[in-house]
Amino acid sequence: MTTATMPLVTKKDFQTDQEIRWCPGCGDYAILSAVQSVFPELGIPRENFVIISGIGCSSRFPYYMNTFGFHTIHGRAPAVATGLKITRPDLSVWVVTGDGDSLSIGGNHTIHMLRRNIGLKVLLFNNRIYGLTKGQFSPTSELGKRTKSTPFGTTDRPFNPLSLAIGSEATFVARSVDVFQQHLKETLKKAAAHKGSAYIEILQNCNIFNDRAWESLTEKDARSEHVVHLEHGKPLIFGKNHDKGIRLNGLELEVVTLGNGITEKDLLIHDEHHPLPAYAFLLAHMEERPGFPSPIGVLRSWENVPCYEDLINQQIRDVQAKRGKGDLAKLLRAGDTWEVKP
Repeated sequence: MTTATMPLVTKKDFQTDQEIRWCPGCGDYAILSAVQSVFPELGIPRENFVIISGIGCSSRFPYYMNTFGFHTIHGRAPAVATGLKITRPDLSVWVVTGDGDSLSIGGNHTIHMLRRNIGLKVLLFNNRIYGLTKGQFSPTSELGKRTKSTPFGTTDRPFNPLSLAIGSEATFVARSVDVFQQHLKETLKKAAAHKGSAYIEILQNCNIFNDRAWESLTEKDARSEHVVHLEHGKPLIFGKNHDKGIRLNGLELEVVTLGNGITEKDLLIHDEHHPLPAYAFLLAHMEERPGFPSPIGVLRSWENVPCYEDLINQQIRDVQAKRGKGDLAKLLRAGDTWEVKP
């Protein structure tokens, strides 16, 4: 069925009759709404979408999407999604996970999913806390965070999800925010169009156990000074008066003020298609330095890497062309065998 003959679908077609069991005010609602709004615009038959999740508040997502889906076990969504994408590469497979599910027990699965460049779309809900289990610190909780499991403050250095994905050789890495609805929708569309692993960190609020976790980025009076929007081919400019920028000085990024001889021509021009991950890695870490903003948008989008599912299926076809499709019973009885006699 081509997109020209596909029946018209709307956001409502992706909604279910399940009671949504998230706390009132949770950022998950905004992400769910964005996904349900974007899916009808992708030109993909509804029956070809699959949502796969692990464990956590975010992982209830498959129940609220009128698509096929799996609610798997803690941290294992990437493994299940990988198996599905290999056997059914025609499907649009989305992994929905949280900062605990994906970066703690599921950390190893996340790394290998990304390094293989499997055509999965990963939505990482990052609220910097374990919400489902009532407020313990997570792998992204900031240093010194006081929680029920760290009453005197955590001594763990937190993961930077963006740099973790870039270090795993992910070919598409982006960040958005639950309340930046239009930006989130555009980012979802870009991820859907990417051929290969697409990883989106979505900064999301848990108003019960970690309220205002991203206050400096979401409050209207603060966001202009603390957020830089990454737009391909445009200079990195931020600030309430659009008078601050970021330029490259040797191997270091530095914040400068426009004027007094400094113009937009001196600033770093964002290149999301840069072949080297080192550039995106610099962007991912700049927010950790005083005076630097947090990047929002696509940090990296590199298409020149084959997809794992294409490689493995081509290998299967090549072997079958040489040796035939094979015989499972014959394979099981090959080599050293023995009989168990009474």
